[in-house]
Amino acid sequence: MTQPITQNSPTNRWLAYCFLALSMSLVGSYVALSKPLVAALGVFLLAWLRFGIGGLAIAHWLKRPANEPAMTPSTKRLMFLESFLGNFLFSIAMLFGVSMTSAVSAGVIMASIPAAVALMSWAFLKEHIGLRTWGAVACSALGIGLIALSKSELPTQSSGGLETHSALSNPLLGNLLIFVAVLCEAAYAVIGKKLTGALSPKRITALINLWGFVLMTPMGLYAAWKFDFSAVTLGSWALLLFYALAASVWTVWLWMTGLKSIPAARAGVFTVMLPVSAALVGVLALGESLGGLQLLAFAIALAGVLLATLPSGKTTPPAP
Repeated sequence: MTQPITQNSPTNRWLAYCFLALSMSLVGSYVALSKPLVAALGVFLLAWLRFGIGGLAIAHWLKRPANEPAMTPSTKRLMFLESFLGNFLFSIAMLFGVSMTSAVSAGVIMASIPAAVALMSWAFLKEHIGLRTWGAVACSALGIGLIALSKSELPTQSSGGLETHSALSNPLLGNLLIFVAVLCEAAYAVIGKKLTGALSPKRITALINLWGFVLMTPMGLYAAWKFDFSAVTLGSWALLLFYALAASVWTVWLWMTGLKSIPAARAGVFTVMLPVSAALVGVLALGESLGGLQLLAFAIALAGVLLATLPSGKTTPPAP
């Protein structure tokens, strides 16, 4: 039988690190590629279809395994909060926040995610956060900040008359919404750590997606009521399928599986892979340029990941 991932095993610990990094890398890639989907479908219809497609793909994960205890009222509340904060509110705050402020401002604010995760882990999970983890958090924040500052701001242009607000239409409110998204992402990591102690990663993934679908249904139905679905191209439908599976299935399962054996504060360092992968997708798929400052930012950010993942001098005896 396959051995479960445990923190005592160096091999399995590195596998958990790979899951965390891959999860955030996928998030960065689909965030970068979701711009045409937002233009084609709108925020609410896109989010609703995402949860719907993801739910169909993992409906069989909803069934409780025979060896898993029934959820307590506390676990049910945490599950709702995980979906409400990490899926529903995060998506709305991030998408509308970015539309109101500049990409540079959004990137700099998002640099605080690793620190926010570390602080919430210390406050709510009582995790001990060592100097090396704080050093990794600092490298991550500096790297993300440099990535954001290295980008040139371009004015937002109208597309078929649909986009009428500039990127700087309300920077104060936009920055506030981005900060709300940061807190939601940090809460997602911390609550997820609590949930992995009670439920399997597959069931967490399915239940989070189900709650997201329920919460988004009223706005999704309203957006779909008079929407011309025939105007959506085949390429957009294919991209929507990838987006739905990546956002609702793969990234959540990978994150929860890795988080099961890694402290939340250390796992939070891997959120640096989100802007790194988004920038790389911009270069490789969207034809954006990559300058020296961005390369320096990548090196600093990845140094933070390396600092968080290198084994310490202390060894943990193997579990009996």
